Amino acid sequence: MKITELKKRLKSSTKEQLVSDIADLFKKNEFVKDYFHSKFGDDNSHSILLKHKAIIENEFFPSKGEGKVRLSVAKKAITEFKKISNDKSLIAELMLFYVENGVSYSNCYGDINEQFYLSMESMYERTLDFITDNNLIDIFKGRCRKIVDDTVDIGWGFHDQLYDTYLDYIE
Repeated sequence: MKITELKKRLKSSTKEQLVSDIADLFKKNEFVKDYFHSKFGDDNSHSILLKHKAIIENEFFPSKGEGKVRLSVAKKAITEFKKISNDKSLIAELMLFYVENGVSYSNCYGDINEQFYLSMESMYERTLDFITDNNLIDIFKGRCRKIVDDTVDIGWGFHDQLYDTYLDYIE
């Protein structure tokens, strides 16, 4: 079914049917719950942000055991949050949080593999691009610099790449 067909069917539904269908979706789908909580909740998406931060943090530093470091799971949390929230500063916050956790993980457990660092570098660059495009530099400049400073002893040219990216976007 395409969106035009969906709209046509929704227009022919009664208000009661639409409310019932939306309530049913809300009960059955966590994403829909988060979407409506973000749209109508009192906390401007902060509790949804905390939920997505917890997903990312759990991949690197779970409360029990070692992190699985499934970067795809952590990145999916960012992608889903972007679909739920329009708050640019919260989106930047979550993107930075991903890189901060990756840097902390590397500093705790030693060198990881090249793909891990490439993922961190890519997200760092996308984050800085997002921050500059949305005029959020003043809010996040310190954290962006701290990420670079925290990578001084990490191999794979990671520090140099992040530093160059920082200079390109921030300084």
